[in-house]
Amino acid sequence: MNLKTEEYFWKKGKKIIVGLDEAGRGPLAGPVTAAAVVVNSKIKNQKSKFKVKSENFREILKNTKDSKKLSAKQREKILSLIKTIPEIKYSCASVGEKTIDKINIEQATFKAMGICLKKLKINPKDSQHCLILVDGNRNIPQINYLQKTIIKGDDKILSIALASIIAKVTRDKKMITLAKKYPHYHFEIHKGYPTKLHRKLLKKYGPCEIHRRSYKPVRKIIKNLQHE
Repeated sequence: MNLKTEEYFWKKGKKIIVGLDEAGRGPLAGPVTAAAVVVNSKIKNQKSKFKVKSENFREILKNTKDSKKLSAKQREKILSLIKTIPEIKYSCASVGEKTIDKINIEQATFKAMGICLKKLKINPKDSQHCLILVDGNRNIPQINYLQKTIIKGDDKILSIALASIIAKVTRDKKMITLAKKYPHYHFEIHKGYPTKLHRKLLKKYGPCEIHRRSYKPVRKIIKNLQHE
């Protein structure tokens, strides 16, 4: 992957490019997690060519792609590399299943993304020089920055791809931790996604506290249990 998109907007005067993505819209349990990534424009030289300052950054450029196309070990390796690069700044936020049930998954995702942007602490004076690149086709509501949606952005744009990886690794770790609290469901294996194993265990034990009751498969099981 490369920084061509970021470079294009840097030349257009957008000094702060934020890539936004999420992980966990589809699972039947657990939170949705979003991440925001800013790659500092100082990473390029005056001739607008990439200024690779370390082997770690070269490795990030070489190996980054949509998080779904990487193994868990590859995602974790990239995140460990990101943490060594001062030119890459990121934030992460999760919104839990109760909020998802209350306001729906799309609004919960937007909420997580909004929290990410607040955590970046972008100076309001820089708002006119800031551009948010959002994976997908929906703008985040109530955000005072220029936005651009990009379908499959996590497979095309470095900052979005990195956000995808960070969100996925962070959420997976949360689900592994929750698996210790709810061992019957083996969240460490399926991370809450509606796999055959998860559906089988959900049917056997019924939903636990972190299952999303607004999701149809969970609602159906609750309804069946009430009629037994």
